[in-house]
Amino acid sequence: MLHYLTLHARIQEGGGDDHPEKEVPVKAAVILQPKQIETQEMPIPEPAPGELLVRVMASGICGTDLHIFQGEYLGSYPVIPGHEFTGVVEKVGSAVTRFKTGDRVAVEPNLPCDNCVNCLNNRQNFCLNWQAVGVTRPGGMAQYVSVPEKAVFDIGDLPFEQGAFMEPLSCVLHGLERLDLAVAARVAIIGAGPIGLLLLQGLRLNGAAEVLVVDKNPDRAAFAQTLGADRSLTRLDDLERDAYDAVVDATGAVAVMSRTLDFARPGGKILLFGVPPSGQKMTVEAFPIFRKGLTILSSFTSLRNSYQALGLLKSRRVLVEKLISHRLPLEELQGGIELIERGSEPVCKVMILPNG
Repeated sequence: MLHYLTLHARIQEGGGDDHPEKEVPVKAAVILQPKQIETQEMPIPEPAPGELLVRVMASGICGTDLHIFQGEYLGSYPVIPGHEFTGVVEKVGSAVTRFKTGDRVAVEPNLPCDNCVNCLNNRQNFCLNWQAVGVTRPGGMAQYVSVPEKAVFDIGDLPFEQGAFMEPLSCVLHGLERLDLAVAARVAIIGAGPIGLLLLQGLRLNGAAEVLVVDKNPDRAAFAQTLGADRSLTRLDDLERDAYDAVVDATGAVAVMSRTLDFARPGGKILLFGVPPSGQKMTVEAFPIFRKGLTILSSFTSLRNSYQALGLLKSRRVLVEKLISHRLPLEELQGGIELIERGSEPVCKVMILPNG
């Protein structure tokens, strides 16, 4: 997909006709193939008539980026990743009507066609012609990126790093809509990474009476309590069996996902939210599903939830600034990914700052 960034933008040196135009190279982090990232220089992309050129100010590393890095997700290589990002509008295409140069924006990466059978039945997240910024087309791990106007949201004076949580929070809101819990529910969340902590806050806003969080990392488990968890545990074996109205997996670890059934009460619900590796099979005993009458749900991306997510961030009903553990330059994207994978030091959300 690198051809997308080979359009030339030029500036005038000195602003007069006597000065030749000059190409301005910018940097982008490119996943050339699984486990290989290279920072490359390339011309600034030129936005199409219905697109905006965004100068990227903050771009969060997501679990999906890890899967792309490992070769376990949709799309082809090479690709510029990054689908959780904010920035400043540098240029607008001739057909753009809602934005102007200087606007501060966040980007919704999912790009449905709006015309297939799924889109026409309000299942845009399952669009048959689905594209996504940072997955199937160049994303926000670059100094500049062009994106369709329909994917852009005005963040006002919300700090860039906080606005970059719009996309993961929108996914969380879709998951909570899928779960559809009654007020005063008792919920267990497995995993206290950025997504688990967003789920925790979302469940609280939805009226959960008790939320317990499990994470093998003691620091993460303790941190969850500062964001509203009633209790936290570090061992799954210490979680009460057959006790919770809902059990939510936010790890994507297949072995953990298979154990969620143990902890839901009869008639309870399971939400498999974390992204598992492609090709791995989950083994569960069938009889308890039948005997307990469980409802097992999954949640894929979001379904037009970005506006609601941005509202919660602007109103500070969901707090995200403390979730950022690391801030790195664009050149250290691979190091940031490996930092998350190792888990050898306290790490939550790693934010890449492409323009310093």
